[in-house]
Amino acid sequence: MCKRKILMIATGGTIACRRSEAGLTPVLSGQELMEYVPDSRNFCQVQGLQAFNIDSTNMQPKHWLEISRLIKEHYEEYDGFVVCHGTDTLAYTAAALSYLIQNSKKPIVLTGAQKPIDMEVTDAKTNLLDSLRFASCERTYGVNIVFDGKVIAGTRGKKERTKSYNAFSSINFPVIAIIQEEQILFYLDDKDRVRGDVKFYSCLNPNVGLLKLVPSADASLLDYMAGRYDGVVIEAFGVGGLPTYETGDFRDAISKWTAHGKTVVMATQVTNEGSNMSVYEVGKNIKKEFGLLEAYDMTLEAAITKLMWILARTKEPEIIRELFYQTINRDILWKS
Repeated sequence: MCKRKILMIATGGTIACRRSEAGLTPVLSGQELMEYVPDSRNFCQVQGLQAFNIDSTNMQPKHWLEISRLIKEHYEEYDGFVVCHGTDTLAYTAAALSYLIQNSKKPIVLTGAQKPIDMEVTDAKTNLLDSLRFASCERTYGVNIVFDGKVIAGTRGKKERTKSYNAFSSINFPVIAIIQEEQILFYLDDKDRVRGDVKFYSCLNPNVGLLKLVPSADASLLDYMAGRYDGVVIEAFGVGGLPTYETGDFRDAISKWTAHGKTVVMATQVTNEGSNMSVYEVGKNIKKEFGLLEAYDMTLEAAITKLMWILARTKEPEIIRELFYQTINRDILWKS
C-alpha cells in the first residue's frame, strides 16, 4: 500500500512551545514536532516546512496569505496538508484559508494543542496524529479543523474553552467526522460536490473592523471606525438589531457608512442559532432601509475573514452581497 504524502506546515503556537522565564514560547520546529508522533510513519510520509514560529495572538492576514501561498506552491507534490497552529486564532486562520483556497479535492487540516507537545500530559500528540491520519484519508478534502477527536469544517470552528482539551466546537453545523481508536467515522461525506479545479486567491483586505455592542454604546465609535475601515461587522444583541436611542445616533452612523459605499454586516454576539433581524422592529427597519448584510448562522470568524476576501476583490455593493451569501465550505446555510 502506497503511503500518502503529507506536507506539515508549522507556524508555532502552544503545540510548539517550551517553558521559559518569560512564559511558554514557540520554539520547536516542524521536524521536531514530528519526532513526537513516530506512529505516523505507519500510514503516511511527512515532510515538514517551517512557515514561521509565532504565538497565534500575533497571527495576521499576511500570515494567512503566506500559508495559502505555501500550499499553492506545493499543491501538486502532496496528497494532503496539515497546518500546526496556535489555538487562540486558529478558527480565524481556518476560515480565512477556506476563502483563499476553494474547491480543493485535497485535505487541508488545521490543528494545535492546549499543552505543549513535550509535556508528559498533553493533547498535542493525539491532535497531531489524528490530523495526519485525516489528511491521509482518500475520502477527505477541503479545509477542516481536527481537534480532540472532532473534525470541524474550517468555517464552523470556534474556540469556546481556554484550557480544556475539548476547546473547539462546530457552530450551527454538525461535525464532519470523529476520530477514535485510529478510525475515522464520517457523519458527512460529500466529496463529489467539489466540482472544478482548485482556486487560490492571493489578496485580502485587512481593513475590516468589529464593533461589539454593549448597553449604552456610543454610536460615535462607528463614526471613528468609518475613517479607518472599509467594512465593519457589528455584534448585536440577541437575533440582531441596533439601539434606537432618542438621539437616533446609530441610524445616522449607519447612514454615513452606506453613503460612503462601505459595507456593514450585522451579526449576533450569541454563539449558537444565528441572527434573524426580521423578528424585531429594532432590526427589521434598519436592515430594510439601508440594505445591511446579515451573518445569519455564520461564525464571527467566518464573517470577518469572508468580508476581507470579498473587499479585496470588489467594492460593488451588489457583487459584495452576492459573494457574501454564496455558500463556501459550508459557511452559511440560513439566508433570506
